[in-house]
Amino acid sequence: MIVKTRAVVLRDIKYRDQSKICLLLTREYGQVSVILKGGRSAKSRTGPLFSPGNVIDAVLYKKGNRDIQLLSDASLVLSPLSESPDLERFSVLYRVLDLVRYASTHEEKNVPLFTIAHSAIWRLCHSERNFQTILAWFLLRLVSVLGFAPSLDRCVFSDNDLVSSIEEMKLGELLFVHDPGGFALPGSAVHPGAAIQRVPASRYRFIRALATTGNGHCPDAPPDEVSAVCGLLQEYCSRHLDRMPHRKHLDIVSRLISA
Repeated sequence: MIVKTRAVVLRDIKYRDQSKICLLLTREYGQVSVILKGGRSAKSRTGPLFSPGNVIDAVLYKKGNRDIQLLSDASLVLSPLSESPDLERFSVLYRVLDLVRYASTHEEKNVPLFTIAHSAIWRLCHSERNFQTILAWFLLRLVSVLGFAPSLDRCVFSDNDLVSSIEEMKLGELLFVHDPGGFALPGSAVHPGAAIQRVPASRYRFIRALATTGNGHCPDAPPDEVSAVCGLLQEYCSRHLDRMPHRKHLDIVSRLISA
């Protein structure tokens, strides 16, 4: 049957002389592989649209028993590649694409994952700076979509409210606990063997601000603070991704996000 779906291009692979096979994350069907016959030819209209990072509307000849679907037509919706070249932007873009690729599954619909991937690309297209902040924004939402969002409101051990406790106790730092995921107050009864990092209260506030960011701009923070938050969230992802039994190649993902 012929279907139309919005999709993010995750990667493309050369196939034979003039064609290519592309991996898409579609809104309606999850991961879908499509073949573009003649897609690498200079005369191809649709071939250039299928560059990694582009968001497209694709029309497919879709058959349930076929691993690679055929393309009927496509149109461009959004392209971060049309912006002025910026190595940091592209570095964040390809990190997002790789994480989405490994977090999604073949023809398994996942609208929340598609939505945050689409939103991250939109932000990269419309920002001239703070690309690492967009990565932190994406990572925080990725862990939520995958089912292991860290607790940001209450202490994971005592259940006390974190914001009010910081003010009342005049705290300069909190504890970030990787398992169970979230923040804890200093002096809490820590579970034996818990992986813990000390985190400045300012860093906690930045993460909390990222979590409450809607469709507006991401909050500002000093570059070293943003870098530290990205590192914290990447380590958190690395520790929890191996608990997803339906995923394959998780060792690759852990190495990828820890790089």
